[in-house]
Amino acid sequence: MRSPPLKIGIIGGGPAGLYFAALAKQLDPLHEVKVWERNAPHDTFGFGVVFSDETLGGIEHADSRIHAEMAESFARWADIDVHHRREVVTSGGHGFAAMSRVRLLQILQRRAAELGAAVEYRTPAPPLADLEAFDLVLAADGVNSATRAAQAASFGPSLEPGRSRYMWLGTRLVFDCFKFFIVESEYGVFQVHAYPYSSDRSTFIVETSEAVWRRAGLDRAGQLPPGVSDEASIEFCQELFNEQLQGLPLIGNNSRWINFVTVRNRCWRHGNTVLMGDAAHTAHFSVGSGTKLAMEDSLALAACLFEQPDVPAALAAYEAERRPVVESTQRAAEASRRWFEELEQYLRQTPLQFAFNLLTRSRRVSYANLQVRDPEFVNRVAGEFAGTAAGDSSVPPPMFTPLHLRGLELKNRVVVSPMDMYSSCEGLIGDFHLVHLGSKALGGAGLVMTEMVCVSPEGRITPGCAGLYAPQHEAAFRRLTDFVHANSGSKVGIQLGHSGRKGSTKLMWEGLDQPLESGSWPLLAPSPVPYLPQNQVPREMTRADMDMVRDQFVRAAKMAARAGFDLLELHCAHGYLLASFISPLTNRRQDEYGGSLENRLRYPVEVFAASRAVWPEPKPMSVRVSATDWADGGLSPEESVMVARAFAELGADLVDVSTGQTTPDERPAFGRSYQTPFADRIRNQAGVAAIAVGAISSFDDVNSIILAGRADLCALARAHLYDPAWTLHAAAEQDFGVAWPVQFERGSRRPPGARSEPRPRLELIRRRGEDRLHQRWRPALR
Repeated sequence: MRSPPLKIGIIGGGPAGLYFAALAKQLDPLHEVKVWERNAPHDTFGFGVVFSDETLGGIEHADSRIHAEMAESFARWADIDVHHRREVVTSGGHGFAAMSRVRLLQILQRRAAELGAAVEYRTPAPPLADLEAFDLVLAADGVNSATRAAQAASFGPSLEPGRSRYMWLGTRLVFDCFKFFIVESEYGVFQVHAYPYSSDRSTFIVETSEAVWRRAGLDRAGQLPPGVSDEASIEFCQELFNEQLQGLPLIGNNSRWINFVTVRNRCWRHGNTVLMGDAAHTAHFSVGSGTKLAMEDSLALAACLFEQPDVPAALAAYEAERRPVVESTQRAAEASRRWFEELEQYLRQTPLQFAFNLLTRSRRVSYANLQVRDPEFVNRVAGEFAGTAAGDSSVPPPMFTPLHLRGLELKNRVVVSPMDMYSSCEGLIGDFHLVHLGSKALGGAGLVMTEMVCVSPEGRITPGCAGLYAPQHEAAFRRLTDFVHANSGSKVGIQLGHSGRKGSTKLMWEGLDQPLESGSWPLLAPSPVPYLPQNQVPREMTRADMDMVRDQFVRAAKMAARAGFDLLELHCAHGYLLASFISPLTNRRQDEYGGSLENRLRYPVEVFAASRAVWPEPKPMSVRVSATDWADGGLSPEESVMVARAFAELGADLVDVSTGQTTPDERPAFGRSYQTPFADRIRNQAGVAAIAVGAISSFDDVNSIILAGRADLCALARAHLYDPAWTLHAAAEQDFGVAWPVQFERGSRRPPGARSEPRPRLELIRRRGEDRLHQRWRPALR
């Protein structure tokens, strides 16, 4: 136990501040704890607060009396109902509890007081300069934290407003579970997040896009005084959702249309002051994590104070422990927020697929996770997707549902992503490529893609890049396609490209993007902009250069058809030649090929159209794009939809959606499946089939992406380098029978004791982390 006792000042008497006050006094009754709360004891904003079972476990470990009082007030549910197109789709097994925020504050106020914490209501906290006598100052003063603002230079806050408007309301209609209502009005789509939180009340959150909000005239309410609800908007919502409310009225509580603000801070501590709860971080209400995160912050900080030798060490340990958990939650919340902001693009989906898409929107709930929670629901959605009869027990996992593109049938939705091997000689592939790509075909992938194959010697990235510009190249590729077709059910595609300004560099392992020391060749690009300062300055292409390169692509397309490829992909991504025309960062031309997006697209679509004209009509053609440059002034995700649509109008059957690599100054947001939202947007807004790629490594991810309708295919790169038979093993892990090469059939039988059901690994990881936090309280509170 710490000695001597601490003098602790807490700014804000919400759940985070009061809960910490109670925990600190339990750890050492001699701690002097003072809380300043500017509102009256029974003032509160909002209605119900939601807790997961995991969070409640931590609260029970830390203070069973608080948990017991909370449990008396819980409204519990296991089902989620999604109301869409006048149908209701129910998914079960979700295990949440909610309670009145007023009731929660009453419990925490009473517990903090009986343990000896001093709470001053209707009293603003003194300025930080007047709190120097305190050993610890805890700022739990909410999303508009004055403490954070006063020390902005130290905390480095970032406040990002969302793109939708929402209003927090209540109703006396007690719902039997969590409800998502989707209403398509004359102005556009409104959605509701509703759940019970007491024996006589439910929370009713209405949300819509900024554009719909304005079309409905809801922006004309004028400025309202503090604490006054927007009665005109409440009346509008009452009428709009009268059927869902069964005629009962909506209840306001300082309710008005606002944008959700995501709060992040570069640092949570400065000196002896630390941010907690909404002052430090927020997570969109659609994942129900605000009060949960705040109370978990209190648990973690109190435990760190008990374990660490002094306050600075405790604050450092607290931030080190909590930041990864919070940032993970914020990533999930951001994905959820963006899903609701773009909800209209999913309205064409069937109610079943829409419900699955909604439930998996944050990527924390997945296909495998839902199989554990509600296998009947998952079987219904997967059966509809596969076109099987209702109740059919042989429904394939979504990743093993065939896909048809023109005259091509892919046996599953797995793609071996194009990966440069830098192992060709003068453009000629050899035995290495036969084994490399042949093994992936034997491994069961539906489509095996070559690396970027360059259309000319000058179009290569490195001396080791593959090419298709000489007769011997065509013969070598024919040997590859013949092997794949004779020995597997996989299809094989070729990606054609030109390096542009990123050419004439060393092999990757000799120096990525570094210029050749000898043997270099001249470079072409839309503008004379080198990739790196030390790289060669490319020559700005003339119209004659454009004709020459276009004809090289056409020649390569003809050769690829004769070589027996099943699909042709045009590489218009990653800062190579065609991508350099599309991005404003690399295209600085003043003629008809520069300036507007339409002009920047002019040459790439010309090359595509010319290649499509000579590519066999029954065979599909795709295009790889970088959907964002991850850099200021670069191509935006919204523009990428227009790019995809332009190629689709010219006959692209598929868009392979990658991102970045346009400029070395990019700032990508790496993470699990981090590029999938871009494929999702292109698929569902441009109306063209899409390939998702980027940090997809589990078959659970593939099943989730495909079944939710975020992409039609998933391309995996590193997973196939690690395991060439990744697809066959995914089938075995899911107990789904697929054809193995006859030579490998003995290996298809599951070894004794092998698991047959995918584990919801992310949930297990989170539970382990939370259990560790919970168990720390046992010795602390004895």
